[in-house]
Amino acid sequence: MRIIKYLIFLLVLASCLWYFVGHKKEYQIISGQTFGTYYTIKIRSSEDNTHLQKMIKEEFAKINSQMSVFDINSEISNINHEVAGQWIELSPEMSFLMKSAYQTYRQSNGAFDPTVGKLVDLWGFGTSGSVDKLPDQENIALVLKSTGFDKVTFGAQFEKMRKNNSETMINLSALAKGYGVDRIAALLKEQGFKNFVIEVGGEVYASGKKSDTVNGWNIGIVNPQNDNEVNAYVVKLKNFAAATSGDYRNFFYVDGKKYSHTIDPKTGYPAENNLVSVTVFDKSCMKADALATAIMSMGEKKSYNFIKQNNLPVVLFIKDENENLQSWVSDAAKKLGVQ
Repeated sequence: MRIIKYLIFLLVLASCLWYFVGHKKEYQIISGQTFGTYYTIKIRSSEDNTHLQKMIKEEFAKINSQMSVFDINSEISNINHEVAGQWIELSPEMSFLMKSAYQTYRQSNGAFDPTVGKLVDLWGFGTSGSVDKLPDQENIALVLKSTGFDKVTFGAQFEKMRKNNSETMINLSALAKGYGVDRIAALLKEQGFKNFVIEVGGEVYASGKKSDTVNGWNIGIVNPQNDNEVNAYVVKLKNFAAATSGDYRNFFYVDGKKYSHTIDPKTGYPAENNLVSVTVFDKSCMKADALATAIMSMGEKKSYNFIKQNNLPVVLFIKDENENLQSWVSDAAKKLGVQ
């Protein structure tokens, strides 16, 4: 009887060894919270790297210390508290951010404008928290006087800046997640990883191969009418990013009317149009993030021309007059493989 038990033990042990030797772990998955949302990083690696997890957390913390308007000691908060006329030296990272933001501001003819900080607060989507009542037209008009990237002056290399109006407040949340994705991607590549996918609150960057047989990573574009559970399209991305902006992510209702977090910097009001969701593809997730916000602010009519003129890979979801959802895929997105 003892011999039989011993043989059974050896058989079970051999089976376990065969399983673990024959079934190597394919991926390391790292997840957590940042920027008020969640992130997931999937790396094609057979070994867990605990030091890498720490490095990623530290990188997100550094970005937060630079970009968060909720941190009163962050670099952006210090900029917002500075008075007009004073030159402010920018960190290399903030210089890069401001330059990119300004380029998108110019490209979109002001549809993307991070100086909407006070308007974001006024409508209850910023540091002030939710509002008890809608802001009146007088307050909006007053805040608009300090809104606009034309009220900020930059040094020749964007190494410094100064505000022309002390009340101008900058909010970089429209590109923060995308920028965070790009920074983590750069970190992983510096550490020698080539095959991975990063997702931060819906913004994605895919690098290399998912497996020996799959060249790239399948990324889903959700149908915003189905609680983000059903993919309307799937695209295989390799060394490319995708970012989405939508009126279904952050909004409130007053007297049956919906107010979205996307503020139109020209009117001072939440954008009112038939766009429900915008997904933009680019090599830079930060750029895709900013462009998605710009297009959401433009609305469907202006965005068609903008997308075509700039040959942008974009997927739009639009409500028709009967509240039915329709999708539109740009020519550049079709060439990228959206289907």
